Amino acid sequence: MGAINGESYINRLNALNNEIWLDGEKVEGLLSEHPVFKGLIQTKASLYDLQHDPKIIDEMTFVSPLSGKRVGLSYLMPKTKEDLIKRRKMMEHWAKHTHGILGRSPDYLNSVLMGFTSSAALIEGQENCYPDNLRTFFELVRENDLSLTHTFITPQVNRSQSYIENTNEPISAKVVAETEEGLIIKGARLLATQGGLTDEVFVFNVGKLVFGEDETFSFAVPSNTKGLKFICRDSFIGGESAFDHPLSSKYEEMDSIVVFDNVLVPWERVFFYNNVEVAEKFLIQSAFHHFAKFQVLIRQIVKTEFILGIAELLIETIKVYEYQHIHEKMSEIIVGLETMKALLDKSENDAAPDEFGYLRPAIFPLKVAGYTFSKIYPRLTEIIQLIGASGIITLPTKNAFHSTIRGDLDQYLQAATKPAEERVKIFRLAWDLTMSSFGTRQTQYERFFFGDTVRLASELYFTYPKKEYVEAVNSFLNLNEQDW
Repeated sequence: MGAINGESYINRLNALNNEIWLDGEKVEGLLSEHPVFKGLIQTKASLYDLQHDPKIIDEMTFVSPLSGKRVGLSYLMPKTKEDLIKRRKMMEHWAKHTHGILGRSPDYLNSVLMGFTSSAALIEGQENCYPDNLRTFFELVRENDLSLTHTFITPQVNRSQSYIENTNEPISAKVVAETEEGLIIKGARLLATQGGLTDEVFVFNVGKLVFGEDETFSFAVPSNTKGLKFICRDSFIGGESAFDHPLSSKYEEMDSIVVFDNVLVPWERVFFYNNVEVAEKFLIQSAFHHFAKFQVLIRQIVKTEFILGIAELLIETIKVYEYQHIHEKMSEIIVGLETMKALLDKSENDAAPDEFGYLRPAIFPLKVAGYTFSKIYPRLTEIIQLIGASGIITLPTKNAFHSTIRGDLDQYLQAATKPAEERVKIFRLAWDLTMSSFGTRQTQYERFFFGDTVRLASELYFTYPKKEYVEAVNSFLNLNEQDW
């Protein structure tokens, strides 16, 4: 099939008939027409359509080494600096199309899967590991441009370090049986963004101090697999109006609990299981972090550019650019943006081949960027709120401008440089990004994108190479000691 277009994506998603629950009711009918999901689905369809734009098709796709058809560039396993730049440019196209707001554009999971697959040799010959299954699945996804969600977080029953689940019925998803056909999985995983709105579900483990062997696995199954259900949180769409809800009407991604009710995972879809060491180390030793964080940083840079544009537009609209505190706030955004850009450049410039011949972006600039953005994003949204002040609250709807009170609105909500309707449209965008339920979810999402910031700081501290700096200090002290 190769790279799909938007129509193919929509038709395939509608045909899946996934089991999705929303507000206590099972979702029926075409997903693409459901008021909660259709905005996101149309947005993703527009991304897939970009793959066939003749102006940029060479920047969006490459020729598959398997089929000879054009496939998405986010599947490319880079071996050269040129390959890495191609990946970045492709991701920039998708990120700019959605202003960096869509956290799970398809290139994210494509990059995650590619990073794992490029390192599949790490689990070669290990007990209960099937690297060829991973390679085969990657080719299936690439050649058919399948959309993915992933899930790896266990239910938060008890977050203490010493907690080990011991219940009659599984809470966290576990292997409850092995059969000739495959593994039987029962229990739940949390926070599958776009869960139920993709072709496949990719399941893997993240670092945990104590694993039960029955919790250590990685596999992928179609989203319509028997016994698989997706339980959605409440929707953060304020409404369908692009004027009233400019972001949530298009980019509300939905998060869901993934429930495995004795789901059969065929052996050919199992990548590893019942191996604590692999579950703990594969995520770290593989190229997963390199390529996942690379994609995320590209998107976050675009998102920061969007925030800078909103902030400046607010300033110009109400003419507050003469105040020094405004200059300071804008400089904070600019410093954040330029810092993220510099970290991306360093990661790209310091990229090095791994033991398998694939070029990995340098990991430490990416780790620093991930930690940094989780800290500065809440401040960026606060700056928007502070610039907008009370004007970000007193916001009538589009319908109000088509009513008998239009004259009042035009008179009392006009801005220094914009008529009332344009002013409100700008301020509603700022509100939807920073103060609506959609916007506050965005803040929480970016704050915890790669996990707890304290844990990220610990990981950075323990993994960052510090020895040469200590040796330099010791050398200095020893030299001076001789002089004494």
